[in-house]
Amino acid sequence: MADKKTKPKEPKIILEREYIVPLRSKWLKVAKHKRASRAVRELKIFLVRHMKIYDRDLRKIKIENDLNNELRFRGMRKPCAKIKVRAVKYDNDTVRVHMVDIPEHVKYLRIREEKMKKEVKKDSKKNEDKEEKPSDKTEKEDSEKTHDAKEKEQASRDEGLALSKEEAREQKHTIKIDKHATQNIGQKRAQKGR
Repeated sequence: MADKKTKPKEPKIILEREYIVPLRSKWLKVAKHKRASRAVRELKIFLVRHMKIYDRDLRKIKIENDLNNELRFRGMRKPCAKIKVRAVKYDNDTVRVHMVDIPEHVKYLRIREEKMKKEVKKDSKKNEDKEEKPSDKTEKEDSEKTHDAKEKEQASRDEGLALSKEEAREQKHTIKIDKHATQNIGQKRAQKGR
């Protein structure tokens, strides 16, 4: 029975609440370049107090990435004055914090990320299907051909880079002589010799 893989149990929700957390009064007390970090810390302190975490361990508060980005959206010097959050406490004494009112730009980014993940999954499935269809011999030949072609491309790139570096080095050490400058130098020497 020890060989069977058991799925870890998902923690049960004990407590779920929504808060509007005031932050301005706390982050005004620190230097401007530390304000957003202080706002995050004060959010955690507020939630530790209100979500019944008796040992007051701030590491048990897990802030969602979008919430963190929203707190720092306007930069480190001017974080949000207050923010509406939903806090969910689990039986393992951890608290997950999410935004309640998700801004439009964040919704757009989430949708975009989901589309990208779906496209990647589709592409990987197509690639797996293509790899399974051809016979082993043709696969080996194709891979050898592509490998040789890649090696040739890399060699030509390296050669081109070496040539361009050599040309640049030569141009760097050549002296550009202006005709008028050489004439002036000759005239000045002639005048000194008089």
